[in-house]
Amino acid sequence: MRYTKFFIHTLFEVPREAETPSHILLLRGSYIHPVAAGIYSLLPLGHRVAEKIKGVLREELNAIGGLEITMPVLNPSELWKKTGRYFDIGHELFRLKDRKDREFVLAMTHEEVVTDIARQFMKSYRDLPVMLYQIQTKIRDEARPRAGLLRVREFFMKDGYSFHPNFDDLDAYYPTIYNAYLRIFARCGLLAVPIEADSGIMGGSGSHEFMLESPHGEDRFVLCTHCHYRANTEKATGKKPSLPPEKDPSLPSLEKVATPQVKTIADLVRFFGTGEERFLKTVAYEADGQMILAVIRGDFTISETKLTNHLKAIKLHVAAEEKLTEKGLVPGFLSPVGLEKVRIVMDDSIAENVLFITGGNEPDTHFRNILPGRDFFGVETADIAEVREGDGCSQCSAGKLKIRRGIELGHTFKLGTKYTAPDSMDVNILDAEGDQKRVVMGCYGIGVERLMASAVEQWHDDHGAIFPVAIAPFDIILSPIGKKREAFQEAEGLYERLGKKYEVLLDDRQDSPGVKLKDADLIGIPVRIVVSEKLLKKQELEVKVRQTGDVFFCPTQELEALLEKIFEDLQPPLEGLPYLSH
Repeated sequence: MRYTKFFIHTLFEVPREAETPSHILLLRGSYIHPVAAGIYSLLPLGHRVAEKIKGVLREELNAIGGLEITMPVLNPSELWKKTGRYFDIGHELFRLKDRKDREFVLAMTHEEVVTDIARQFMKSYRDLPVMLYQIQTKIRDEARPRAGLLRVREFFMKDGYSFHPNFDDLDAYYPTIYNAYLRIFARCGLLAVPIEADSGIMGGSGSHEFMLESPHGEDRFVLCTHCHYRANTEKATGKKPSLPPEKDPSLPSLEKVATPQVKTIADLVRFFGTGEERFLKTVAYEADGQMILAVIRGDFTISETKLTNHLKAIKLHVAAEEKLTEKGLVPGFLSPVGLEKVRIVMDDSIAENVLFITGGNEPDTHFRNILPGRDFFGVETADIAEVREGDGCSQCSAGKLKIRRGIELGHTFKLGTKYTAPDSMDVNILDAEGDQKRVVMGCYGIGVERLMASAVEQWHDDHGAIFPVAIAPFDIILSPIGKKREAFQEAEGLYERLGKKYEVLLDDRQDSPGVKLKDADLIGIPVRIVVSEKLLKKQELEVKVRQTGDVFFCPTQELEALLEKIFEDLQPPLEGLPYLSH
């Protein structure tokens, strides 16, 4: 392909709206063009990268028996109402009506449609297991699209769905897809960290996220300094330091203390002269319309995801002050003391043999010497705390937890029977004995454009993107420089010669060497070959490896051998990945 015919229009200036490296470089490199907030066109370079990523996805999924299908983006709302997701999902789901006033949704994922396919065609245990996947447009009304392709409203996603006769078969299959994901990310040049994850609205018995550690990631995950424990902070558990129990058997009774203008934890610590771990914070939530009080130690923060999961709630949000007032509760001075007919969930770090300080359920008032089990009781106990940097690892006795930021590359779920249950899509098969059995499902997703952006987040420098060889738009960029025709004629010959084995972009512009070489670095093609009059006099070519920065001055007749060695070295190793055993 010739540069002048390939619609490449690089930008010198950094676009004002771009902040992350991938957003800046994909815009500057003429890979993407913004249409609206969170909506991008893939320009020819970006389209080629996306197609390369899709090729990797297809190769790895076909290798494990995946069967590609295509499902519509426009879904009748009846299917989504059967599973309840039509009502459970908020504004992220686009809902619309056609000219005959029939309700539809624009699919964020395709569990409903694929489960309907299963219901129609999977009748016997002989039909299972099977894995169906697609690479299809997904649309979500993101509240805050940001960071270019990392958080968008429209994108390509590979979503796969496996169907099994029982849970044992799903468990046996799960490592197959998990390991295929590791190979996909490795081939795309991405160092993926598999972590335990929360299933969220997808439901199911277990899931993993594959994270790329990045300072620009929106997700946070923990890793142990000693063992292999990895988990999303929404799922992670740590060892919570316990407080020393009270030694005096004659414990002081509850005391009410006036605390005018003392409201924050920092203010309370100064006022009472004790550490924040001696305070109980009480936060009021509404969970599916029910008032809930969550109680936690002052040195921890409530994990709303853990609280949601404990409550088995669909929607959870902090209760409005007027809702508290209606129930006779005082915002800013809440406590579980003396409350009735209110569901209370207490974090498991709160011991019953330790005295605490908490709100007094009256304005400008706190209680001192609160003893759980004596001064309030009838509460539920659960782990509802976010893990903290430096907490002990819950899986081993030696490690500490480190918190990292990351970009989610993909997600795998053991859905179980969430979508095949009687109150959902109701999918059964006949087993070998002729009995009706519930079909069991798994679900597996990867965002195509997100992988493109993540590759640039991991592979870039001050000069531009550095695309991994498997997903680069071209393998080689040929850059003839100089004003005489000899260099261009030699480049034309190389273009024809190398094009039989490699994908080559010939920079046939009549621009200065500086412009050509800067653009070559900016767009990040793995290998650059410079042809110049000076080099031709020596019968040499300049070969630069973008990823390593290595430059070789190669005799013309030895070019193919050098390129073969370079591309062999650029292939990512697939051995030694943290594969799951079957």
